Amino acid sequence: MKENKEEKLLAFKDYWSKIKEALISVVPISLVVIILSFTPLFNLSGEELALFILSTLFLIFGIALFNQGADQAMSSMGEQVGSALTRTKKLIIIASVMLIMGVLITIAEPDLSVLSRQLSGVVKSFTLTFAIGLGVGIFLVVGVLKIIFKIELTPIIMFSYLLVFALVALMIYKGSGNFLAISFDSGGVTTGPITVPFLMALGVGMSATIGGRNAKENSFGLVTLCSIGPILAVLIIGCINKTTSLDSSQLFDLSDYDLVASDFMHEFLEVFISQIGNVALSLTLIVVFFLIINFIFIHLPIRKLIRIGFGVLSAFIGLVLFLTAAEIGYLPVGFKVGKLIANYPVWGVIIAFIFGFLTVLAEPAVHVLTSKVEEVTSGAIHRKSMLMALCIGVGLSIMLSIIRIIFDFPVLYYLIPGYIFSIGLSILVPKIYTAIAFDSGGVASGPLTSSFMLPFAIGFCSIVQPDRLLEDAFGIVAMVAMTPLITIQLLGIISVIRRQNKFKGRFKIISSIEDDEVIISF
Repeated sequence: MKENKEEKLLAFKDYWSKIKEALISVVPISLVVIILSFTPLFNLSGEELALFILSTLFLIFGIALFNQGADQAMSSMGEQVGSALTRTKKLIIIASVMLIMGVLITIAEPDLSVLSRQLSGVVKSFTLTFAIGLGVGIFLVVGVLKIIFKIELTPIIMFSYLLVFALVALMIYKGSGNFLAISFDSGGVTTGPITVPFLMALGVGMSATIGGRNAKENSFGLVTLCSIGPILAVLIIGCINKTTSLDSSQLFDLSDYDLVASDFMHEFLEVFISQIGNVALSLTLIVVFFLIINFIFIHLPIRKLIRIGFGVLSAFIGLVLFLTAAEIGYLPVGFKVGKLIANYPVWGVIIAFIFGFLTVLAEPAVHVLTSKVEEVTSGAIHRKSMLMALCIGVGLSIMLSIIRIIFDFPVLYYLIPGYIFSIGLSILVPKIYTAIAFDSGGVASGPLTSSFMLPFAIGFCSIVQPDRLLEDAFGIVAMVAMTPLITIQLLGIISVIRRQNKFKGRFKIISSIEDDEVIISF
């Protein structure tokens, strides 16, 4: 009885700490929107402002519940599966399970359904979803084999992006260049809040079981590899698809982004029920997969399974609240803000950076990543410094995306030099920073980016470049996925320089002491 009370007290303290983290994450961007609504730049009606504030409350409780569930269930399941499969030492079983898992969890990812609906006028939803799922499954197998055989991540990334840009050249040659932005965006939407904690823990579990000198950096990389598969899948579809010209009106109706304040309750219930179905499908596939693996390989006690079950329930409720709030409140507000701020392009660029900087704080999977990095590296990479690097990177990516919309040029003008520079940095920085940086790209481009920043860009583009919505508004998710590769690796270079300066300082102290019997303690 006493133990149960202590467990409940600990659970309450943990949830309260998650609430405080969520407040710190969500309140800044909410305050910016609320403050700006009282300026001449743009104004929100009383109903819109009330709905936005209500959505913010849902977002706070949703993030707190999700983070608690991710710690209690998703991470635990991933680590258990990773270590159990590794101990089998049967590559055929490991590869088969990973391929099936990659396809299943991708098909159920909520953000992917949004992309497939937008392209339904060009490609059948099932075809697109299955192709992307297969891409994730194949690259998940590649990532697992990388861990098992202790292969460096950089050569795999180099080869993969050479293949990506070869397909880009072929697509441009075929005249399907307006498919490019969506191809790169697909890599960001498939690594959502459900899959990221599981994949990261899977890598940590496998790497810890195998061990070795480079176990820490070897545990990262699965998320980034699973982001490459969808890009290749959509590029291949674009190359073989007979449609060479895509009309924006085929893809989405801008009226879908407008706030329906007069019929709010009906709209809220409709989205809420829809998200219950989406999240339930996603989590059910992962839980069933875990239970099968547990029955065959792991054999966890009932007490542990019950604890994981409560964690899954917490993650489920949190994610439903989060996604409902994002779609009901943040999506229409982001679209309207983008439309209104388009009348002031200079302010649009500045506000885009602020929004990008603050949006990262509210992405659930980002907190999972930073916590896992600090845990795996035993505090060598601080959570706060990594979070700051991510905020700056994403802020710059949104700002550059708005500049691209204003001047109307292809997203490849950013992506090609950006990826070349980031891969070049990977040769110079410690390997663990490269692995974390490439994982960060997939994690940063989460549901709030899709539900707030993408509508912001679409709203802005609908005024500045109304005939170029497909080419200019899309690509923002790809930019969010790319810039952390650079900022996190630059963080690695700074750490190397600091370490060298520290060693130089120690050497000077040692060389300045003439007495050989002095004991020096650092």
